[in-house]
Amino acid sequence: MSEQRKGVFFGIAAYMSWGLFPLFWPLLKPAAAFEILAHRIVWSLVVMVILMARLRSLNWLRAIGGRRIRMLALAAGLVSANWATYIWAVNHGHVVETALGYFINPLVSVLLGVFFLGERVRRAQWIALSIAAIAVVILTIDYGRLPWIALTLALTFGLYGFVKKKAAVGALESLTVETGLLFLPALGYLLYVDGTGHGTFGHVSTSKDLLLASCGVLTAVPLLWFAAAANRVPLTTVGLLQYIAPILQFLCGVVVMHEDMPASRWAGFTLVWLGLAVFALESILHRRRQMQQLSGAAPAIPPGSRPA
Repeated sequence: MSEQRKGVFFGIAAYMSWGLFPLFWPLLKPAAAFEILAHRIVWSLVVMVILMARLRSLNWLRAIGGRRIRMLALAAGLVSANWATYIWAVNHGHVVETALGYFINPLVSVLLGVFFLGERVRRAQWIALSIAAIAVVILTIDYGRLPWIALTLALTFGLYGFVKKKAAVGALESLTVETGLLFLPALGYLLYVDGTGHGTFGHVSTSKDLLLASCGVLTAVPLLWFAAAANRVPLTTVGLLQYIAPILQFLCGVVVMHEDMPASRWAGFTLVWLGLAVFALESILHRRRQMQQLSGAAPAIPPGSRPA
């Protein structure tokens, strides 16, 4: 199997895992969303420290300066807000809305580039953003409220990606630092809920304890697959593969959990998908034009000559 095919395989595995998470979180009940979040942080750090110790030396910690630590602390806050919102939403019957959040996330990333990096938006991207804005209005009318779950997920994950890009730390290293920064608050919360008699771990069943502990593996392994994919395939391919996750989340909500999908909600989602189709097609064509310009700009070597 070629390296690129391996990369596609790893990418599909990572995004399928994230897309099927809505089937996992309900298994952890009666644990509440914040207790599940705390377990995810604690067990993720345990797994990440073991992985980092086996895969590479921990000397990289010394190379991370104060600025990067501050950036990763902000990233830790954003990802914990994202995880908490996602877990709460899934366990309260809002799986379809979580899918909406990850569908519109690429468009939110474009807006972040405009506001924080001064990037220019191309015409087709404005069309995609306008279609998505109309979709949000339709869905707001349908839900009878602003789709805050979707917007929170899209904004926190978009900002998380932006901060991680600015920090310029590897995916595995950054998650190790982020969970390390959140470890003590998470552990303190678990001790608190256990002390008040509301804790789940050790009080329900061994199988429930194992499921809670498995949060660490289920967080780390897809990240490893994603890192393996990102190192082997072009970013455009990774960008297209990312839609696997919200598609599976949407199917989990509609087909497995039988969430309501009235005609107005279908209309809103259809507009979101249309906007994403315009965005994805424009991105592919723009990338292709850039590659053609780069290849055309390469100086021709006169016949009979050779590079120095």
